[in-house]
Amino acid sequence: MLNTAPWTRVRRIGAHQARPRRSAAHGRLLPLAPALAMLLFTAACTTTSIDNAIDIDPAQGQGTNIASLSAVVERNPNSAEAYNVRGTAYGRAGRYREALNDFSRAIELNRRFYQAYANRALVHRQTGDPSAAINDYSTALKINPQYDIAYIGRGNVYRVTGNPRQALRDYERAIQLGTTNPRAYHSRGLLYQQDGQHNQAIEDFTTAISLDSDAPEPYNSRGVSYLALNDAGNALEDANKALRIRENYAEAWVTQGLALEMQGERAKANKAFRRAYQLDNTLTVAQDGVNRTR
Repeated sequence: MLNTAPWTRVRRIGAHQARPRRSAAHGRLLPLAPALAMLLFTAACTTTSIDNAIDIDPAQGQGTNIASLSAVVERNPNSAEAYNVRGTAYGRAGRYREALNDFSRAIELNRRFYQAYANRALVHRQTGDPSAAINDYSTALKINPQYDIAYIGRGNVYRVTGNPRQALRDYERAIQLGTTNPRAYHSRGLLYQQDGQHNQAIEDFTTAISLDSDAPEPYNSRGVSYLALNDAGNALEDANKALRIRENYAEAWVTQGLALEMQGERAKANKAFRRAYQLDNTLTVAQDGVNRTR
């Protein structure tokens, strides 16, 4: 039987446990305030991999897998589930046009296939069509008002398009439904962070980490909020954890650099900023950090 589960995978790690805060490195925050403000702005406007329902995996689009799924479609040309599953494989491979076609065909075959609407919404979002994404997520929710994945997905579209109130409503609805998806908490935490509510943000990032300890983004996001609270020790610890998971995470190198700079470790901070800029030369906050710590 074909898998008709939504285009997502969540692994629960453990219950939420807030960790005690270390003593902060006070007295150095003010000179770094512009850099921190820029980092917060970057975090608020960036779509990260945890925001996506899946991580793009090119291996999923290789011949054997797609060929076998295409064979299933050929044997079952009227199966909405078959098209949805193959569309998922195309989406994982970043083959968005084929994914869009398959999800649309699945919807033609079953107009109440809410998972296919949510999957197609993600493709619309990935290809730069937020209005179409919101429409598809909204249709999925009309069919199934208990579908937490669609609330989170629509909330993320609202967040990155500058509609924080609508985003917050969607995240909170997903959480009220009892979601165990870490994206709901991470995304709501980003809204709290953007609003300067860093203690609440840290709680949400910690919950996201408890739900999936292998995602680097909540660690880095929590580190940014620790920086805003003038807590360089915990910020550095979180940046390092994020980098152990994903070494080429440019924003985490910036967080590490700011924490080290706050602690007076200018040479180490400079090295971190340089690494961030090597990975992403559009990060002005990294270039500014390099110049500031020479």
